[in-house]
Parts: sequence; C-alpha cells; structure tokens
Amino acid sequence: MTARSERAGDAEKTVHDLAPEICRQRLVVEGLSIEPIDAASISGYLTQLSTTIDMTALMEPVTHQSPLYGWAGWIHWETSGAHFYAWDVPRLFFSVDIYACKPFSAAAVVELTRKWFDPTDVVYKAF
Repeated sequence: MTARSERAGDAEKTVHDLAPEICRQRLVVEGLSIEPIDAASISGYLTQLSTTIDMTALMEPVTHQSPLYGWAGWIHWETSGAHFYAWDVPRLFFSVDIYACKPFSAAAVVELTRKWFDPTDVVYKAF
C-alpha cells in the first residue's frame, strides 16, 4: 500500500471509490441566523432532523458550548449521524454536516433547516 497526498482541487478527479457497495451520502447546510442558537434549539433540531429524513437515533443529541465561539451538537444514527455548529462570534452563523449510509432527501433537510432557524441566508452542498 502506498500513501499519496492530493491537493484539494484535484481530489474530486482522482479519488477512487473504495467501497462502491456501501451507500454514503453527505450534505452540508450553512446559514446566517438573526439570533444566537442555544443547546435546546440544536437538540430539538437534531431530533426533528432524525424524524424528517427517517433516521433511527441511537442516542439523544449531545451538545456542548465553547466559551469562545458558541454551541455544537451531535446525534448518532444507526446509519451514521449529524453534527451541528453554531457560532456567536465573529458572526451568527451555523453549519450542519450530515453523513449517512442510507439515502435521504437533501431538499427535506434544507426545508427543515429554513423553517427551524429562520435564517437570513442558506447555502448547501450535497455530495
């Protein structure tokens, strides 16, 4: 086995799928919020996200607050999980990172995120 490094711009062109028989779906959703996001809101969102995209939660969401930046949360699913990050500084910003080994609707995640947090702007990337 040999190791090789790849520049970020080249990675999509050169990465070989090592396990094509295993479903892997990723989605990142980011937004600008109008007020700080707290632990209760993150926990509720991650619980509702599980229901919205039909994932089986293996535990309740976990949250933690950084004294420098804001809140973070995570939920573990039978088929992977999701992370949530909410910055208070330098701006009110959030990022949701979903990794699943079961297909899900990216549109449903974006719609839930817009309704739950009412952000001023939302962007997303599925891969």
